[in-house]
Amino acid sequence: MNSHMKKDQFVLGVDYGTDSVRSVIVNAGNGHEIASAVFYYPRWKDGLYCDPAANRFRQHPLDYMEGLEQTIRSCLAQAGPAATQNVKAISIDTTGSSPVAVDETGTPLGLLPGFEHNPNALFVLWKDHTAVKEAAAINAHAEKFDTNYLQFVGGVYSSEWFWAKLLHILKEDEPVRKACYSWVEHCDWIPFLLTGGKHIADMRRGVCSAGHKALWAKEFGGLPPDEFFSSLDPLLKGFTARLFTHTYTADQAAGHLSKEWAERLGLSTDVIIGVGAFDAHMGAVGGQIEAYHLSKVMGTSTCDMLVAPLHEVEGKLIKGICGQVPGSVIPGMMGMEAGQSAFGDAYAWFRSVLAWPLQNILSRSGSSIINADTTRALIAETLDKIIPELSRQAAAIPAEQQGELALDWFNGRRTPDANQALKGAIAGLSLGSDAPKIFRAIVESTCFGAKAIVDRFREEGIPVKGLIGLGGVARKSPFIMQMMADTMNMPIRIHRSEQTCALGAAMFAATAAGIYKKVEDAMAAMGQGFDAEYYPDAGRAAVYAGRYQQYQGLGQFIEEKTSAS
Repeated sequence: MNSHMKKDQFVLGVDYGTDSVRSVIVNAGNGHEIASAVFYYPRWKDGLYCDPAANRFRQHPLDYMEGLEQTIRSCLAQAGPAATQNVKAISIDTTGSSPVAVDETGTPLGLLPGFEHNPNALFVLWKDHTAVKEAAAINAHAEKFDTNYLQFVGGVYSSEWFWAKLLHILKEDEPVRKACYSWVEHCDWIPFLLTGGKHIADMRRGVCSAGHKALWAKEFGGLPPDEFFSSLDPLLKGFTARLFTHTYTADQAAGHLSKEWAERLGLSTDVIIGVGAFDAHMGAVGGQIEAYHLSKVMGTSTCDMLVAPLHEVEGKLIKGICGQVPGSVIPGMMGMEAGQSAFGDAYAWFRSVLAWPLQNILSRSGSSIINADTTRALIAETLDKIIPELSRQAAAIPAEQQGELALDWFNGRRTPDANQALKGAIAGLSLGSDAPKIFRAIVESTCFGAKAIVDRFREEGIPVKGLIGLGGVARKSPFIMQMMADTMNMPIRIHRSEQTCALGAAMFAATAAGIYKKVEDAMAAMGQGFDAEYYPDAGRAAVYAGRYQQYQGLGQFIEEKTSAS
């Protein structure tokens, strides 16, 4: 830390999640949160531009821009003028891969006349799986080349990622294809927006998104060559020239706050804007990641981060993970990413199934028994209580070798070995199978999916020495975290911060502003520590070891049937 650092230096961390954006103002000296605000995306909340049955999930740039302005202004109002005058930097994280088509000025097409309501001109959210065929084509195509361009992304390209999504949009929509000059990740666009970028060539692309999703590697001298893409599909010809060669780590500055955004937010143009990264990567830093400890950001999906000293993992290529990129989490260390496509989403799906009569019968009954306001309140209260009550009753069911068994691929499989064509399953049902038993099986399956990731790291020679739980599910559900410890047969520490992603962004902001020399120093000074730890129970762990074999067998069966069809 700089010796002359005053106590009243503040930084802003902005965390773009799936449903909302959250901003926090943090004291750079000690990491204490001074103010926070959340904005739920209104267009997304209304289900606009999405088609869940077709796995199409799109978000409008206006949701992001309105949320950015409203949450930061709200935070500044809470913090007061003294803090506002001492905000030194802003850094952001986003979901990913969530790219968008832009014109030459770097403007998303959805902000241009004629494209405002075209889903293909909007951000293609991380969980959009419309590009399954394109991902399969990339995987088959990569085998024709002497250089393995998929070697740093676990050997399998996913439909959730940058190039598959770009090719799908170009093939599907001619007006977008003609207007699309370049293709940009959400985490790279927001810093460009805040710094007043005018040409796409000036955009500072983060190594995090570039390495994990776009096949950038210093070993290739940047992106794979144009020939790799143009021979896959002529629609991709010339795209690499309009993308990027250089990338930046998130401890670097993207520029200063532009005059326009300084006025909109009520801040100074002296404010530094940091290079952007993905939520789980910054979340791992906010959650004080350690070498060889798997940091699990657990929300709608999971993103699992592991860092290791570069010299210790040199030459190792980990099959079936979401990439290994030097500096993508902590500059100077190898960042490895894995994750599950559905975690909290699986529980939310089951809640929706159970809530069907509330939303389709009770809400439309026009009953004289209770009025409309009471009906709405009753539905809202019941929805809030479904998962806590299921958890309470499921926790009372003993762990046994037999019983309901589920597979957590409700949204496809991210790792190990990405395959978004796979589906979830629930087996072993009987007339005695009730909601808590089925819920318990779904929770167990998400824990088994987490274990499969740890097993893959270990099989590939990367030790997993500990588990760190971050995010909403980790903090809110002792039942799920205890089951995680039991199935993994390892303790799991839960980070104290409710907002590790936003806090991580604040740590990167403090580093980009020069308050700290390196992000590890910011982590040490601003980290909030851990406030819970779950230890495995030997008896339950033994039962789950047997159940895990059954889970693997069910998975093999479903995968074979999916491949055959």
